[in-house]
Amino acid sequence: MENTNTKTLVTPLSEADVRSLRVGDVVYLSGTIYTARDMAHEAIRRCRREDKALPVDFEGSAIFHAGPVVEKCGDGWNLVVIGPTTSIRMEPYAEMTASLGARVLVGKGGLADDSRRAFAEHGQVYLQAAPGCAVVLAEGIQEVEGVHWLELGVPEALWILKAKKFGPLVVAMDSTGRSLYAELRAHAHGVIDSLYP
Repeated sequence: MENTNTKTLVTPLSEADVRSLRVGDVVYLSGTIYTARDMAHEAIRRCRREDKALPVDFEGSAIFHAGPVVEKCGDGWNLVVIGPTTSIRMEPYAEMTASLGARVLVGKGGLADDSRRAFAEHGQVYLQAAPGCAVVLAEGIQEVEGVHWLELGVPEALWILKAKKFGPLVVAMDSTGRSLYAELRAHAHGVIDSLYP
């Protein structure tokens, strides 16, 4: 991709950090990263609906759509591997994650128009993590700092991870409204239309 940059960002992230990113940029993350899949997102929604305190502060955060493979190690946990899950399942929570102050969402496959609008309005981006690279991604995690909602199951719990150069990740949706997925779909439809007029 043209004019790509490589950046290392440290959480918590500012709006300026995120608005400087463009589709195609390569990003590495350091600092705290939270994992959240379907059930964790629903637990967050339930807490907010019932006016209960959330277990972590998502302001400036990076949320990874992932279910880690972990092993119990004394009183703590050891991360074995971690890979992205399909993000589109989290599309119904677009406005919620924006209102939490989350700045970066990481996963695979992208998100849709509600997220694209939220990214532009609130200053967020979506980073594509390479599927099939769970071992490489795990190398960017220094330690498991904690876990919440373990009763949801290991993959669905909210994990707190300490990262150091977690990546590489590619900006696939940015705060200007661009979506690599939408652009690829449009290009593919153009090719199909030219082949089958």
